[in-house]
Amino acid sequence: MTAGFHVSLVDQEGASVLAGRLERDGYLFLPGLLPAAGVANVQRQVGAVIRDAGWLRRDAPVTAALAEPAGFCVDPEPSYVDILRKINALQDYHALKHHDRLIDLFTALLGGPILPHPRVLGRNIWPNQPAFTTKAHQDYPNVQGTEEVYTAWIPLIDCPMEVGPLQVAVGSHRRGVFDFDIAAGAGGIEIADRLDGQWRTAGFVQGDVLIFHSLTVHKGVPNFSDRLRMSMDVRYQLLREPFNIDNANADGQPLAWDGIYAGWTRPELQYYWQRLPLNLKPFDRVWFDKRDALAFATAEAGDARAQSVLQRIVARDPDPAKQARAQGLLDRLAAQG
Repeated sequence: MTAGFHVSLVDQEGASVLAGRLERDGYLFLPGLLPAAGVANVQRQVGAVIRDAGWLRRDAPVTAALAEPAGFCVDPEPSYVDILRKINALQDYHALKHHDRLIDLFTALLGGPILPHPRVLGRNIWPNQPAFTTKAHQDYPNVQGTEEVYTAWIPLIDCPMEVGPLQVAVGSHRRGVFDFDIAAGAGGIEIADRLDGQWRTAGFVQGDVLIFHSLTVHKGVPNFSDRLRMSMDVRYQLLREPFNIDNANADGQPLAWDGIYAGWTRPELQYYWQRLPLNLKPFDRVWFDKRDALAFATAEAGDARAQSVLQRIVARDPDPAKQARAQGLLDRLAAQG
């Protein structure tokens, strides 16, 4: 991955260079953008939650992020989502997206007041489970609102190649929404195009940040270490651009912000988007409906690849009939082994 700029304060000239590179490539790799100590503080808090859940070895410090294989579980299994809800109660976990270096950077890059999305996505990728490595996908079908949404991927631990950092397909944001099939991993989909020769990645350390456009195709590198790859996704857009209000729901629904905020000491971080003049745009289910139809057809053919999407329908779809159909197919797949 071509190195970006070491950014602390972004001046107008530097922002113009960065914005041009982001428009050209669809991503920016920004080593040392965030103070490593601040990221390490969040990692320790998240690590304490997941070690209590049995995801990390108890004979090692949480900073080592040594995975406990017996604790293996993945989103959207209930045991996984339960822990996501506990992570979401951490004030510093949410405060990181409001860090001055991120706010100043996106304000300069996008050229106006920005909206940090309320939802923060925690990712925990288990070692030696390549089937559950995040597959090639784009964020836009899940996020929507405007295509001009940008994800900041923040590794909470050092991520050399063996730990499985993220990789991006350079220039892929200029080709619209790609066709996809169902798969395990983020969103339950995988883009069919292999995008050979376009993939870029590198090792990361605490404080590095990867920024990419909502249409930039990205995927995980398999984790073949002994560590749980811990990271978080936070998203930004211009305030004036259309916003999908679903992004104001917390990760791990049904989870209410009142419960998350209990015990917080910083009111300025709470319900901040409700004090802003949002330009709302409804969510279009066209890609979710396609994904779900693929999952139903695949499951009815006895193909276990549908399991992850069916679990998502059961956990998150608003239609009780679809939930019941998905659960019935999950039961049938489980019975056939």
